[in-house]
Amino acid sequence: MTNSNPNNSSYGLTRRQSLKLFGMMLASAAVPVLSGCATSESKVSAVASDWPTLTIEPISVAGYGQDPSLIMPPPSPWPKTLTQQQIALVSRLTDILVPASNGQPGALQIGAVDVIDEWVSAPYAQQQRDRDSILRLLIWLDEESVRRFDQPFLAVNESEQFALLDNIAYDRNNIEQRLQQPAAVFNRLRSLVLAAYFCSEAGSREIGYQGNVAISGDYPGPTEEARAHLDGILDELGLSEYAYQP
Repeated sequence: MTNSNPNNSSYGLTRRQSLKLFGMMLASAAVPVLSGCATSESKVSAVASDWPTLTIEPISVAGYGQDPSLIMPPPSPWPKTLTQQQIALVSRLTDILVPASNGQPGALQIGAVDVIDEWVSAPYAQQQRDRDSILRLLIWLDEESVRRFDQPFLAVNESEQFALLDNIAYDRNNIEQRLQQPAAVFNRLRSLVLAAYFCSEAGSREIGYQGNVAISGDYPGPTEEARAHLDGILDELGLSEYAYQP
């Protein structure tokens, strides 16, 4: 079952807003390209015998070109594809990765799930590779949870969820071989959730990003603190001759 209304968000974002965040992620360096998440069958069988096999029909609808408008994005360039069950699981993972705290909304509250749905539903090559690997991860999480706790991921308690995720969230170079593929894909999903969060207004505020702020009158130049920092970097690089001269 797919989302009943593809133009509206289940978590507070309109379709235009989720597409805007999607476009910002595409246009920025916030999401690294991780080729390790492109899972071929040969790689999967070599790395993890219990990594799910899955046949996904390619998304064949047209995209909106190479230069998306972030001001007025198209309302519905492609249908969203995550099912309600998949949305519920991504929502839980999103809330674990960036929870709300100290009055600050978390990734779930800013609509990161809608952006992930947008991302894995887009017809572009990188997004379709992510779609394949992330959908496999969601299946793997349920299967691994049943194997360990006799219930799917959303049915077990929080400590059991954390115990399972701890196996694929840290020390990727030292974990057992069968967990290497899930760990790589979980790392990719985490990168997408963080990118969606820090491209949002709340996430931008948290890191102190102000954006373009109009200045009345002449530009006053950098602050003394900023100037001292830049001069220190230039000195470390042996480029003191280029330090700011008033």
